[in-house]
Amino acid sequence: MKTIKTTIFFAFLAIMALMPLSAQQFQKGTIGVNLGIGVGTAWSGLGNGRPAINLSAEYGMADAGPGVISLGGFVENVGYKYQDGSYTQKWNFTVLGVRGVYHYNGFTSVPKLDPYAGLMLGYNLVSYKASGESYMNPNSYGSGMGFAFFVGSRWFFTNSMGAFAELGYGASILKAGVAFKF
Repeated sequence: MKTIKTTIFFAFLAIMALMPLSAQQFQKGTIGVNLGIGVGTAWSGLGNGRPAINLSAEYGMADAGPGVISLGGFVENVGYKYQDGSYTQKWNFTVLGVRGVYHYNGFTSVPKLDPYAGLMLGYNLVSYKASGESYMNPNSYGSGMGFAFFVGSRWFFTNSMGAFAELGYGASILKAGVAFKF
């Protein structure tokens, strides 16, 4: 198994080394996709959870000053579990949203950098289950609409692949992962 992991790692490094290292900033007509994990939760006080998994996609709609406005979608999911003896509580949060993003292209000397900020209108889907001995602590989490503000940046290693980090409200506060541009 270790040999397979080592082979995959060196194959990935070889592919990255052979790819061209030039990149363009986000432009009108560009499709961007982020796939990542999130840490930190807006729903504090919950028990053990797994990192959130998130996906966003957007399309560059219009030039605006030194940047581009894009429109796209967002989905993120995270689950939590609290257990005390025979009592168990489980929460599952899914955020679905529509995002408007402004990509600032003013850093012309750094074409691999894609800083952005935006707003999201989303719907939080919450499911809750409890089993075992019952506490007198009712579920206080519910589904509903919400707005979010976020800031982030992508760094492209090639014309089409890079990394991203984003800070903002959602199922997680900090998101990071891989970014693609088409």
